Amino acid sequence: MANHQASATRIAELNDEFRHRGTGGSIYITAGIHAKGPEFAIRARAEVAAFEAFDKDNDPYGHHDFGCVTIEGQKVFWKIDYYDKMREYGSEDPGDPSKTHRVLTIMFSYEY
Repeated sequence: MANHQASATRIAELNDEFRHRGTGGSIYITAGIHAKGPEFAIRARAEVAAFEAFDKDNDPYGHHDFGCVTIEGQKVFWKIDYYDKMREYGSEDPGDPSKTHRVLTIMFSYEY
């Protein structure tokens, strides 16, 4: 159990760093977010970076890899997925940045 908790804590740290700084992966916005214009997309990215409202309901594994913010009355979801460095398969160890390429997708709730 302690090893699982240490792993979850490390994954959360890496995900938080990625959301805040944008390093260690790729960031994508969906067509719906893009259609709202550059100011909306910039605001969505900033809101995702600032998100800290994790709890047992929205973050049951403690990975900090999913969240929801409301912008101009619209729910915007964000999700981090873990791929291998070649981005062909899932990462074998999301807690190891040498084996993982993170992908953050920012989307409207209806695009999820």
